[in-house]
Amino acid sequence: MGVLFVGAATARCDKRVLFLAWKLRAIRACIIRNLDQRGTEMPILTVRHVTTYHYAQPVAFGEHRMMLRPRDDDDQIVLESELEITPAPSQISWTRDIFGNHVATARFAERACELRFESTMRLRHAPTDFNEADIEDFARSHPFAYGEGERRDLERFLTPQSQHPRLHRWAAAFLREDGSADTHKLLVDMTQTINRTFKHVARHEKGVQDPVQTLELASGSCRDLATLMIAALRALGIAARFVSGYLHLDDDDDDDIGGNTHAWVQAYIAGPGWVDFDPSSGMFGNRNLVRIAVVDEPRKAIPLQGTWIGTASDHLAMKVAVKVAAAADAECGALMSAGG
Repeated sequence: MGVLFVGAATARCDKRVLFLAWKLRAIRACIIRNLDQRGTEMPILTVRHVTTYHYAQPVAFGEHRMMLRPRDDDDQIVLESELEITPAPSQISWTRDIFGNHVATARFAERACELRFESTMRLRHAPTDFNEADIEDFARSHPFAYGEGERRDLERFLTPQSQHPRLHRWAAAFLREDGSADTHKLLVDMTQTINRTFKHVARHEKGVQDPVQTLELASGSCRDLATLMIAALRALGIAARFVSGYLHLDDDDDDDIGGNTHAWVQAYIAGPGWVDFDPSSGMFGNRNLVRIAVVDEPRKAIPLQGTWIGTASDHLAMKVAVKVAAAADAECGALMSAGG
């Protein structure tokens, strides 16, 4: 005849109930942690950026400057950021430039045939849009005037990049005959017009094209198209700055927009503040964009630059590999699969 141990069974049941209650609380906390202050989901993105230089024989390395760590902004929260350099530098220092971007400087004592930089990061990203309702009333119609304090702070982002008549004519085409425009429509139309009428090309030469050259060619890299839009906005009196970073694509086809390293534009509008515009894709808002650096001109946002000492024939190749992906929250995933 079997014996029923009621007390032991009840204890096991109580433990199971307590575990399930703890699990539900933990999952709820995990979900809340993934939301921003507006209750919008903040997905997690991971970025791996590897740059490798190959040389025919061991060479010496000079100072290298890196802008590879994401900005800490309200809409992107850096969870992890690591930088691995081979050979290991004899000295590395971190600072921020005048725009608040993270800058690392490395110095080397060792010679090598290969120099490798691997940057990995993990961040929460809150997608934002550009809504007309967010714009202050006085700025909804262009032209508008920034406040005296704002204009002083925005001066470097208002300085014209080109006085060429062709650029000014192109920018003025987005205005009505009386020189006015709906601010929201102006910014969206310019973003989408560049995407629609200019050919995006992968251009590996250093630097950026002059905006007038981009107009003449009707083509350019993401940084060229961003530079054109910045020049046009400044010609219209709208503060604009250059943004470098990464693009997360929803599929594996990187050819449409040029891969995972990317450049785009931010314009300052009273109300929402700095808003992202991507003329290469025709999108506005920060969706799928990971910000590394914001600057007044592109030459100040080079991801990696440095020197080496040897003969010209020593340099064999440079290889760059970038991968941006959406990642499940490891902690939340572990909680979901945890058993009692």
